[in-house]
Amino acid sequence: MNLYQLFKASLHSPKKIAAFRLIPIGKVMQYIFIYVFLMTAFSFYGFINGISEQQQNVDGLIEYFADIQWLIYPFAFIFLFVLNTMLIFVRISIFAYIGTLILHLLKRRGEYRHLWRTTLFASTVPMLLSILFALLQWSNDYFQLVIYVITFVYLFMSLKYYPIKR
Repeated sequence: MNLYQLFKASLHSPKKIAAFRLIPIGKVMQYIFIYVFLMTAFSFYGFINGISEQQQNVDGLIEYFADIQWLIYPFAFIFLFVLNTMLIFVRISIFAYIGTLILHLLKRRGEYRHLWRTTLFASTVPMLLSILFALLQWSNDYFQLVIYVITFVYLFMSLKYYPIKR
């Protein structure tokens, strides 16, 4: 499957999300790093706009930012990429661990590596929502809670399609 097919199926099909646990790790890493790159690009766009507003508010900093602007932006992009990568991997890992507990309660078979992949694909819709919230500059704890709940719901619906323990 190509990445677009994975993306499209991750939007609406918990059964396919559960089946994606068998996808090779290389394809999974491509998917997650495209996601990380998109999050970084939108975060960087917000960073650039934030610096522009700060430059307009303080006259003394305009010359300083003009002199080092070529230096700040590459480092900011790299820092945002590393930070987003870490946060996304940690969030997926935590939800995958919660998924192992749910899998045990549902009496289903699965390994942590499978749950990690399933959690990644189950977080596609929340990923789109978080990008939308970042674009609209909505920052609220309730929005983050909604994203976590949606991830949990997609994960739970997908785990019901894992094989039953014998």
